[in-house]
Amino acid sequence: MLDVPLLIDGLARPAGDGRTFVRRNPLSGEIVSTAAAATPEDADAAVAAAQRAFPAWAALAPGERRARLLRTAELLESRAAEFVALAGETGAMADWYGFNVKLAGGVLREAAAMTTQILGEVIPSDIPGSFAMALRQPCGVVLGIAPWNAPLILAARAVAMPLACGNSVVLKASENSPAIHRLLGQVLQDAGLGDGVVNVLSNAPEDAPSIVERLIANPAVRRVNFTGSTHVGRIVGELAARHLKPAVLELGGKAPFLVLDDADLDAAVEAAAFGAYFNQGQICMSTERLIVDDKVADEFVARLARKVATLRVGDPADAGSVLGSLIDASATQRIQALVDDALAKGARLLCGGRGEGSLMQATLLDGVDAGMRLYREESFGPLAVVLRANGDEELLRLANDSEFGLSAAVFSRDLSRALGLAQRIESGICHINGPTVQDEPQMPFGGVKSSGYGSFGARASIEQFTQLRWVTLQNGPRHYPI
Repeated sequence: MLDVPLLIDGLARPAGDGRTFVRRNPLSGEIVSTAAAATPEDADAAVAAAQRAFPAWAALAPGERRARLLRTAELLESRAAEFVALAGETGAMADWYGFNVKLAGGVLREAAAMTTQILGEVIPSDIPGSFAMALRQPCGVVLGIAPWNAPLILAARAVAMPLACGNSVVLKASENSPAIHRLLGQVLQDAGLGDGVVNVLSNAPEDAPSIVERLIANPAVRRVNFTGSTHVGRIVGELAARHLKPAVLELGGKAPFLVLDDADLDAAVEAAAFGAYFNQGQICMSTERLIVDDKVADEFVARLARKVATLRVGDPADAGSVLGSLIDASATQRIQALVDDALAKGARLLCGGRGEGSLMQATLLDGVDAGMRLYREESFGPLAVVLRANGDEELLRLANDSEFGLSAAVFSRDLSRALGLAQRIESGICHINGPTVQDEPQMPFGGVKSSGYGSFGARASIEQFTQLRWVTLQNGPRHYPI
């Protein structure tokens, strides 16, 4: 069991009133971490510390900010075993946490490379003698709210580019993974960023609404970036709008995976299985809708069902397990209800379909239609459905018949044909002959519709985490009308 204090102004601190909450392994029920339950006053203190640290951090030369972020990446990777040891907080497979360490290091390195890419421009002015510039400058304190499902990747993304742009940060840890988020904060502190540059708050689940509202309302918080569910994202977006704070929202998805009649079915099956079931389907980009041309649907579904049947679910400590635990037993119950609803309305179960505790079998359904909840609701679990269609236009119609628009995929041997469809799919991300689950630190990452707005990822993030300012320099006399 690990004690998880707050990180405020470079110091480990208990909650102001001494309260804590526990995070249990969803499979065994054992306590993994006991975390400080921040009070609203602790939230104020974290923002105040970040505000004090901001001027010195913003004034650093870009090369020095780069050096400190690179040290953070190296230190994080050197402590990989500590991060992997915390996988019990979410019940995930150890290799998933290992991948989190690798990609989080890449996120920090890419952000380090961006410190000299925060560019402005000279704009021609009609006023004689006026030299006009558009400059990008740090905003101030940035609030990052990170989820549990890719805990280190998404926490690193919440802080890396705001820091590269010269901002200080308050990271609100997930209630389901407080220890790993706090450890990232400690690594940033140990790498020498400076006291208060990054502060980490953990809070009890029941306190989340009041803590988030307190943080967003604080006048010193100038930007909000949130990754999580669409339901909570709407709340965060409304709060940010109420306080006139720009927000970046990366929310839910229900990724379509289009299989055209000329697709390489073996490649499509491998990509579909990975995209639908990796990390138990608990990824915003997870493949949820397999939209397949009638001409190849029977063969594709048969091959995929054979593949899915090999994906054994079990205790992550068991070497034979391919899939691990869901975040908790209530997730299994929610997914089971979606499956039962579809089956009651005529869907056909091809694989899985049952869960016990926090373990859910890899599940594949055929014959799903618009009258079933699964047609529209995000499952966020090891569950994919097959939708059959006749021809490219019908495939496209089904792909766009969703409130979500994060990631998508198109499989076809005709690349021009696939690109034409990809350009018409309503999503922020689309991969041709690749899985819906992909991430690279340098790529623009964001969605449309109910999947949110704004983009994370290197250069695309600069617009989100800097303030564009118009500055002029008057050379010589100027004429005024009065």
